[in-house]
Order: sequence, then C-alpha cells, then structure tokens
Amino acid sequence: MDRAYAEPLDVPALARAAHMSPGHFSRSFRAAFGETPYSYLMTRRIERAKALLRRGDLSVTEVCFAVGCTSLGSFSSRFTELVGESPSAYRARDHDQGAAVPPCVSKIITRPVRNGEAKHDARP
Repeated sequence: MDRAYAEPLDVPALARAAHMSPGHFSRSFRAAFGETPYSYLMTRRIERAKALLRRGDLSVTEVCFAVGCTSLGSFSSRFTELVGESPSAYRARDHDQGAAVPPCVSKIITRPVRNGEAKHDARP
C-alpha cells in the first residue's frame, strides 16, 4: 500500500495475497496498524499530497488526482480533517522553514495525525 498509494484499494485482493478472508485481513490490519486499511491508505495519500502541495507547482485538483483520490470534495475534507487546514491554505502557507530539515525528519514531523495523537506539524 505504501508504494501503490495512488491505486484503488482492493481489500479482497490484499486479503487473497495474505491468504486471509477480507474480514480477517481487515481486523488483523487494524490490530497491527491501529487503523483500517482504508484509513491507512488515506493517511499515505495525504502524506504525499502534503509533499506535492509544498512543492507548489501543482493545483489542489492536480494533487488530488495524483495521489489517487477521485473526488476533490472528499480529498479536501479528509485533508482538512487530518492536517487541520484546507489543501489550499496548506499550499499557500510558507514552507521554507522546513527546507533545512533532513527528509527523514521532515517525513516524521509532517505526517498526518488522527485519533487524538499529538500533532507534529509545526505551524508558523
């Protein structure tokens, strides 16, 4: 899922690859990762969307489709839920403060947060 985040999620296919039923796969996935396969995939998509929006050369709509979302409204709603601001506001914000941060650290501090976890995304 991490590499193919832009592809549609097919839980039955993932379950077959893991030699499990779809229900058992979903329960096992949630137990291992703390979220459903769909939520995990959306977190990866939003992570990638944040990186593309920081670059600034793509519109929000282009980013939406580039990360595998098919609805701009759903993408914007999920982005806002996880990041705390709309994709447009995030794109417009100055991201120069993170330019000197190594990518491995940047990935950790800009990761979308859900379920009451501590927010790492530093805002100016």
